[in-house]
Amino acid sequence: MKRLVIPGELVTEDRKKLGSHVFVREGKIYSDAMGLVNDESDFASVVPLEGKYMPQVGDLVIGIIGEEKFSVYMVDVNSFYQTVVSKRDLREPLKAGSVVSAKISKVSELNDIDLQNPRVFFGGQIIDVNPVKIPRIIGREASMLNIIKDGTKCNVIVGRNGRLWVKGGDIDLLKKVVQKIQDEAHLENLTNKIQDYLDKNKGKGEK
Repeated sequence: MKRLVIPGELVTEDRKKLGSHVFVREGKIYSDAMGLVNDESDFASVVPLEGKYMPQVGDLVIGIIGEEKFSVYMVDVNSFYQTVVSKRDLREPLKAGSVVSAKISKVSELNDIDLQNPRVFFGGQIIDVNPVKIPRIIGREASMLNIIKDGTKCNVIVGRNGRLWVKGGDIDLLKKVVQKIQDEAHLENLTNKIQDYLDKNKGKGEK
């Protein structure tokens, strides 16, 4: 079982590279969030149990097109910060309410976000999840995500901002699986547990 720490608590006294949500003080590594310690490799990091999405360049996000302003569209990406996509990056105009995926190309000093290469989705649903649980939903080398896709037969695009776009397949089962991952993200062998759950339940909701 991984160790739970609170902000300011010691993570390790070993010399390691710094991952996310840790800092160094007097040669020791401490946590800056409440979460689970991950120090099994050359890195020390903490996986937060709760939190808001903090934008990073290169992240794929799922957004909803909002107001049109001059040369940009405003985009809701589940963040406190202003987000825009330039009309120059678009092949055709977008409509308010359209769902898109895009990569973050720039984050300003004020955390305002620029997006690039938007892709418009048609149909499907958006499922909101806790952004800090997204790495668990993806898994190492996309192992968890592949299991979810295979077990539900859904098309799934995962946004780092805490949104999944899903279409086709057994969406009800997918929602249950995603909730189970969020509830049990702190447990060991979660990938195997999700595989077993899917094996027992897949096909039940298909029509």
